Amino acid sequence: MNDSKPRRIVLVDDLRSFADGRSAEVARSSAAGVALLERHRDERLDELWLDHDLGDADTIWPVVEVLERAAFDGRPFDIGVIHVHSANPTGAGKMVQALQRWGYRVRIASGSAAVGYLDE
Repeated sequence: MNDSKPRRIVLVDDLRSFADGRSAEVARSSAAGVALLERHRDERLDELWLDHDLGDADTIWPVVEVLERAAFDGRPFDIGVIHVHSANPTGAGKMVQALQRWGYRVRIASGSAAVGYLDE
C-alpha cells in the first residue's frame, strides 16, 4: 500500500519547464513566485527551483527576499532543497550565498537536464 503524499514542487522560471513533465506549480515572474510561496506558507515544499533572470528587468530577488525575511523573523519556509538552475553564474552565486546564510539547503543545478526549453 502506497499512501505517500505527492511531492510538492515549485518552479520559478520565465521560460523553462521540467523536461520529464513532473508535476509542479510554475511561476513565470517574481510576483507570481512570491504569490506561490505565500500560498504555501505553512506547508512543506519538497523542492523549490529558482532561475535568476526572469525576463525584461525582472529577477528572482523579490522571491529570495521573502525567503530571507521569513528566516530573519524566525519562521523560515519549510523547503527540502532549493535548486538554483540559473544560467547567470554571478546571479546564481549570490542567490546561493544569500539563501545558505539563512540556513536553507541549496543546490546549484545550473545546466541541469531536469529543466529545459520545451515546445509549447
